[in-house]
Amino acid sequence: MIMDFFALFQKGGLVMYPIMLASVIALTIAFERFFYYRKEALHTEDFSSKINKCLLAGEQEKAETLCQEAGAPGEVLLTAMAEEKYGKREEVVLAAAKRKALELRQYLEYLSVIVTMAPLLGLLGTVTGMIQSFSVLNVADGEPFAITGGVGEALVATATGLLVAIMALCLYAYLSHRANAIIADVEYVSTMYIAAGGEEDAY
Repeated sequence: MIMDFFALFQKGGLVMYPIMLASVIALTIAFERFFYYRKEALHTEDFSSKINKCLLAGEQEKAETLCQEAGAPGEVLLTAMAEEKYGKREEVVLAAAKRKALELRQYLEYLSVIVTMAPLLGLLGTVTGMIQSFSVLNVADGEPFAITGGVGEALVATATGLLVAIMALCLYAYLSHRANAIIADVEYVSTMYIAAGGEEDAY
């Protein structure tokens, strides 16, 4: 099986190397983002109400402990609590949430690039393979079936590029969904925290 893979890889030509590199990069990003999102996801039930009750009751340490266990939304609130003295609560919270959203979407643009680039690399393999095929036709004493080698290279490179693109597209869709879900939690928790600030001022 492994020998068959290497034989097929060699038939694809030099363009197979960047295609394989793109697939390795896509898988590396997928593994890194998967475990990162798992850590940053909000697992605490009714986190917003719990944290706001603690703050209204003046239980700052308990609130910070809850935040430390609440993934990305908790991290945003911890940052806001630490930096509120430098500005209004709403401005500080929105800035912290925006920065966290950028961190959550980090590396996803590379997957998007691979989705577009992999088929183009396959197309490049198609072109180089066909050039090789037509160059065989210019050889007077060439073997009559030598053209099939170039066509084979073109087909292998194209198929591999499409497979990598499909894989990267599926990973991009899944990871984007995970990131957007966490960002939605961050936005909700941030909004409720800002609203709680209004209640504190009312008191």
